[in-house]
Amino acid sequence: MASVRDPDDAGVLIGGREDREIVIVEYSPGWPARFEQERERIAAALGGLARRIAHVGSTAVPGLAAKPIVDLLVTVDDPDDEAAYLPALERAGYVLRVREPGHRMFRTPERDVHVHIWEAGSDEERRHLVFRDRLRASEEDRREYEQTKRALAARFRDMNDYADAKSDVITRIMARAARDAAHRGRSGREEETGLVDLNEETK
Repeated sequence: MASVRDPDDAGVLIGGREDREIVIVEYSPGWPARFEQERERIAAALGGLARRIAHVGSTAVPGLAAKPIVDLLVTVDDPDDEAAYLPALERAGYVLRVREPGHRMFRTPERDVHVHIWEAGSDEERRHLVFRDRLRASEEDRREYEQTKRALAARFRDMNDYADAKSDVITRIMARAARDAAHRGRSGREEETGLVDLNEETK
């Protein structure tokens, strides 16, 4: 779900734009195992700095076709304090790709794993988890999201343009999640977001 604010800004997208074919493949039962492998590597590298390490994105949703890239959400106290975690992640083999206020994204040299750094307890942390859980729970939303992704993958060769083009369908799905949460009679912020348990899926 994450996207850069200005992909043309060299200070945001490290290395500039990339012309790559965007391929959507059928769900692989090996993706959760790959997440566990990366989770252990990140936990060993960051220790207590990582407040949460969670599997997010389409590869975290059983049955959903996806780009064969495993996304991890890692939360820290201050994503803008790179000195606290960047050297450790680089020593663990990850390469910085995105730098924007409040968010960093690292990836493996093979480009098959993305590690997103967000602030612990932030709206972005909550949004990624809510969206993942909504897709896990709703066959209708999974189907709409997959159809949209396949159509967009045929149109774009830049990952950032592809991600931006998904905004409308993501907004619709999140709105339905909020509506259903409110219908179930949840209170406060939970009514707005379909709040997930922020204590689950820690390291």
